Amino acid sequence: MLAQPFPNYLHDRFRAWKLAKYDDSRAWYARLMSEGQHPRAMLISCCDSRLDTVSIFGAEPGDLFVVRNIANLVPPHAPDQNHHGTSAAVEYAVNVLKVAHIVIVGHSNCGGVEACHDMCSGAAPELEKSTSFIGRWMDILRPGYDRVHDEKEEREVALVSLGHEAVRTSLRNLATFPFVEESVKAGMLTLHGAWIDIANADMYGMDPATEQFSRL
Repeated sequence: MLAQPFPNYLHDRFRAWKLAKYDDSRAWYARLMSEGQHPRAMLISCCDSRLDTVSIFGAEPGDLFVVRNIANLVPPHAPDQNHHGTSAAVEYAVNVLKVAHIVIVGHSNCGGVEACHDMCSGAAPELEKSTSFIGRWMDILRPGYDRVHDEKEEREVALVSLGHEAVRTSLRNLATFPFVEESVKAGMLTLHGAWIDIANADMYGMDPATEQFSRL
Protein backbone atom coordinates (compact mmCIF):
# COMPACT_ATOMS: atom_id res chain seq x y z
CA MET A 1 0.00 0.00 0.00
CA LEU A 2 1.00 3.61 -0.55
CA ALA A 3 -0.32 4.70 2.85
CA GLN A 4 2.04 6.17 5.44
CA PRO A 5 1.71 6.58 9.25
CA PHE A 6 -0.90 9.11 10.37
CA PRO A 7 0.35 12.75 10.22
CA ASN A 8 1.54 13.98 13.61
CA TYR A 9 0.00 17.44 13.27
CA LEU A 10 -3.45 15.93 12.71
CA HIS A 11 -2.95 13.57 15.63
CA ASP A 12 -2.06 16.54 17.84
CA ARG A 13 -5.20 18.39 16.71
CA PHE A 14 -7.33 15.35 17.42
CA ARG A 15 -5.95 15.12 20.95
CA ALA A 16 -6.61 18.82 21.48
CA TRP A 17 -10.19 18.42 20.23
CA LYS A 18 -10.75 15.45 22.50
CA LEU A 19 -9.55 17.37 25.55
CA ALA A 20 -11.50 20.52 24.68
CA LYS A 21 -14.73 19.06 23.30
CA TYR A 22 -15.23 15.38 23.95
CA ASP A 23 -14.30 15.03 27.62
CA ASP A 24 -16.97 17.54 28.67
CA SER A 25 -19.63 15.98 26.43
CA ARG A 26 -19.18 12.24 26.87
CA ALA A 27 -22.85 11.73 27.69
CA TRP A 28 -23.96 13.58 24.56
CA TYR A 29 -21.72 11.52 22.29
CA ALA A 30 -22.92 8.34 23.97
CA ARG A 31 -26.51 9.44 23.34
CA LEU A 32 -25.76 10.15 19.69
CA MET A 33 -24.38 6.65 19.32
CA SER A 34 -27.24 4.92 21.12
CA GLU A 35 -30.13 6.91 19.63
CA GLY A 36 -28.69 7.53 16.18
CA GLN A 37 -28.60 10.77 14.22
CA HIS A 38 -31.60 13.00 13.59
CA PRO A 39 -30.28 16.02 11.68
CA ARG A 40 -32.79 18.68 10.78
CA ALA A 41 -31.08 19.70 7.54
CA MET A 42 -28.77 18.43 4.84
CA LEU A 43 -26.13 20.77 3.46
CA ILE A 44 -24.55 20.16 0.06
CA SER A 45 -21.53 22.43 -0.16
CA CYS A 46 -18.17 22.66 -1.87
CA CYS A 47 -15.16 20.79 -0.51
CA ASP A 48 -13.12 24.02 -0.70
CA SER A 49 -11.03 24.22 2.48
CA ARG A 50 -11.97 27.88 2.94
CA LEU A 51 -15.69 27.12 3.29
CA ASP A 52 -16.52 25.48 6.63
CA THR A 53 -20.30 25.34 6.63
CA VAL A 54 -20.42 23.44 9.91
CA SER A 55 -18.72 26.34 11.69
CA ILE A 56 -20.57 29.01 9.70
CA PHE A 57 -23.94 27.68 10.83
CA GLY A 58 -22.77 26.98 14.38
CA ALA A 59 -23.57 23.28 14.12
CA GLU A 60 -22.86 20.71 16.79
CA PRO A 61 -22.50 16.96 16.20
CA GLY A 62 -25.85 15.58 15.13
CA ASP A 63 -27.21 18.91 13.79
CA LEU A 64 -26.38 18.71 10.08
CA PHE A 65 -25.96 15.99 7.48
CA VAL A 66 -23.21 17.36 5.24
CA VAL A 67 -22.01 16.39 1.77
CA ARG A 68 -19.09 18.21 0.22
CA ASN A 69 -17.98 17.87 -3.38
CA ILE A 70 -16.45 19.95 -6.16
CA ALA A 71 -18.65 23.03 -6.76
CA ASN A 72 -21.53 21.82 -4.55
CA LEU A 73 -23.14 19.95 -7.44
CA VAL A 74 -25.96 17.43 -7.47
CA PRO A 75 -26.10 15.29 -10.62
CA PRO A 76 -29.43 14.51 -12.30
CA HIS A 77 -31.29 11.40 -11.17
CA ALA A 78 -29.61 8.57 -13.12
CA PRO A 79 -30.03 5.05 -11.70
CA ASP A 80 -27.33 2.95 -13.37
CA GLN A 81 -24.28 0.88 -12.51
CA ASN A 82 -21.99 3.85 -11.94
CA HIS A 83 -20.95 5.20 -8.55
CA HIS A 84 -23.13 8.02 -7.29
CA GLY A 85 -21.82 9.26 -3.94
CA THR A 86 -23.80 12.49 -3.77
CA SER A 87 -27.00 10.85 -5.03
CA ALA A 88 -26.64 8.09 -2.44
CA ALA A 89 -26.27 10.71 0.29
CA VAL A 90 -29.41 12.52 -0.91
CA GLU A 91 -31.33 9.24 -0.90
CA TYR A 92 -30.18 8.46 2.64
CA ALA A 93 -30.95 11.96 3.90
CA VAL A 94 -34.48 12.00 2.47
CA ASN A 95 -35.60 8.40 2.83
CA VAL A 96 -33.82 7.35 6.01
CA LEU A 97 -32.97 10.46 8.03
CA LYS A 98 -36.10 12.33 6.93
CA VAL A 99 -34.38 15.72 6.89
CA ALA A 100 -36.70 18.72 6.69
CA HIS A 101 -34.40 20.86 4.54
CA ILE A 102 -31.80 20.43 1.83
CA VAL A 103 -29.63 23.50 1.31
CA ILE A 104 -27.24 23.93 -1.61
CA VAL A 105 -24.41 26.25 -0.52
CA GLY A 106 -22.17 27.80 -3.16
CA HIS A 107 -19.33 30.25 -2.58
CA SER A 108 -17.08 32.86 -4.12
CA ASN A 109 -13.84 32.02 -5.96
CA CYS A 110 -14.85 28.39 -6.41
CA GLY A 111 -12.14 26.43 -8.22
CA GLY A 112 -14.66 23.98 -9.66
CA VAL A 113 -16.80 26.78 -11.11
CA GLU A 114 -13.66 28.33 -12.59
CA ALA A 115 -12.70 24.97 -14.11
CA CYS A 116 -16.13 24.65 -15.70
CA HIS A 117 -15.90 28.16 -17.12
CA ASP A 118 -12.46 27.52 -18.59
CA MET A 119 -13.42 24.11 -19.96
CA CYS A 120 -16.60 25.35 -21.62
CA SER A 121 -14.91 28.46 -23.02
CA GLY A 122 -12.11 26.40 -24.57
CA ALA A 123 -9.39 27.66 -22.23
CA ALA A 124 -8.81 24.28 -20.55
CA PRO A 125 -8.83 21.55 -23.24
CA GLU A 126 -7.24 19.09 -20.80
CA LEU A 127 -10.53 18.97 -18.91
CA GLU A 128 -12.33 17.79 -22.05
CA LYS A 129 -10.42 14.52 -21.97
CA SER A 130 -12.45 11.45 -20.97
CA THR A 131 -9.82 10.68 -18.33
CA SER A 132 -10.38 13.95 -16.45
CA PHE A 133 -12.49 13.29 -13.36
CA ILE A 134 -12.85 17.03 -12.81
CA GLY A 135 -13.99 17.64 -16.36
CA ARG A 136 -16.56 14.86 -16.33
CA TRP A 137 -17.90 16.06 -12.96
CA MET A 138 -18.12 19.63 -14.25
CA ASP A 139 -20.17 18.37 -17.21
CA ILE A 140 -23.04 18.57 -14.71
CA LEU A 141 -22.70 22.36 -14.84
CA ARG A 142 -22.09 22.63 -18.60
CA PRO A 143 -25.80 23.34 -19.36
CA GLY A 144 -25.66 26.04 -16.69
CA TYR A 145 -22.71 27.65 -18.42
CA ASP A 146 -24.71 27.76 -21.64
CA ARG A 147 -27.62 29.42 -19.81
CA VAL A 148 -25.63 32.26 -18.23
CA HIS A 149 -22.67 32.70 -20.58
CA ASP A 150 -22.25 36.28 -21.76
CA GLU A 151 -19.16 37.11 -23.82
CA LYS A 152 -19.41 40.76 -22.73
CA GLU A 153 -19.08 39.97 -19.02
CA GLU A 154 -15.74 40.37 -17.28
CA ARG A 155 -14.27 37.13 -16.00
CA GLU A 156 -14.87 37.92 -12.33
CA VAL A 157 -18.53 38.76 -12.96
CA ALA A 158 -18.95 35.69 -15.15
CA LEU A 159 -17.60 33.43 -12.41
CA VAL A 160 -20.08 34.85 -9.90
CA SER A 161 -22.91 34.30 -12.38
CA LEU A 162 -21.79 30.72 -12.98
CA GLY A 163 -21.40 30.14 -9.23
CA HIS A 164 -25.01 31.19 -8.72
CA GLU A 165 -26.01 28.95 -11.61
CA ALA A 166 -24.25 26.00 -9.95
CA VAL A 167 -26.66 26.37 -7.04
CA ARG A 168 -29.67 26.62 -9.39
CA THR A 169 -28.47 23.61 -11.40
CA SER A 170 -28.19 21.48 -8.27
CA LEU A 171 -31.67 22.50 -7.15
CA ARG A 172 -33.10 21.65 -10.57
CA ASN A 173 -31.34 18.29 -10.52
CA LEU A 174 -32.59 17.55 -7.00
CA ALA A 175 -36.13 17.93 -8.32
CA THR A 176 -35.50 15.04 -10.76
CA PHE A 177 -35.21 12.55 -7.89
CA PRO A 178 -38.66 10.95 -7.45
CA PHE A 179 -38.34 10.61 -3.68
CA VAL A 180 -37.29 14.26 -3.36
CA GLU A 181 -40.26 15.37 -5.46
CA GLU A 182 -42.63 13.22 -3.39
CA SER A 183 -41.31 14.57 -0.09
CA VAL A 184 -41.57 18.17 -1.29
CA LYS A 185 -45.13 17.68 -2.52
CA ALA A 186 -46.05 16.04 0.81
CA GLY A 187 -44.77 19.08 2.68
CA MET A 188 -42.09 17.05 4.43
CA LEU A 189 -39.07 18.62 2.69
CA THR A 190 -38.04 22.06 1.48
CA LEU A 191 -35.17 22.94 -0.87
CA HIS A 192 -33.05 26.08 -0.54
CA GLY A 193 -30.15 27.81 -2.29
CA ALA A 194 -27.45 30.01 -0.80
CA TRP A 195 -24.16 31.54 -1.95
CA ILE A 196 -21.46 32.83 0.41
CA ASP A 197 -18.93 35.58 -0.31
CA ILE A 198 -16.04 34.26 1.76
CA ALA A 199 -13.95 37.45 1.73
CA ASN A 200 -16.75 39.63 3.08
CA ALA A 201 -18.62 36.99 5.12
CA ASP A 202 -21.85 37.81 3.29
CA MET A 203 -24.51 35.22 2.51
CA TYR A 204 -26.97 35.49 -0.36
CA GLY A 205 -30.19 33.52 -0.48
CA MET A 206 -31.96 32.44 -3.64
CA ASP A 207 -35.52 33.67 -4.12
CA PRO A 208 -37.42 30.59 -5.39
CA ALA A 209 -39.81 32.77 -7.40
CA THR A 210 -37.17 34.68 -9.37
CA GLU A 211 -34.14 32.38 -8.84
CA GLN A 212 -32.13 35.52 -8.12
CA PHE A 213 -29.77 35.96 -5.16
CA SER A 214 -29.96 38.73 -2.59
CA ARG A 215 -27.97 39.36 0.56
CA LEU A 216 -29.52 37.97 3.72
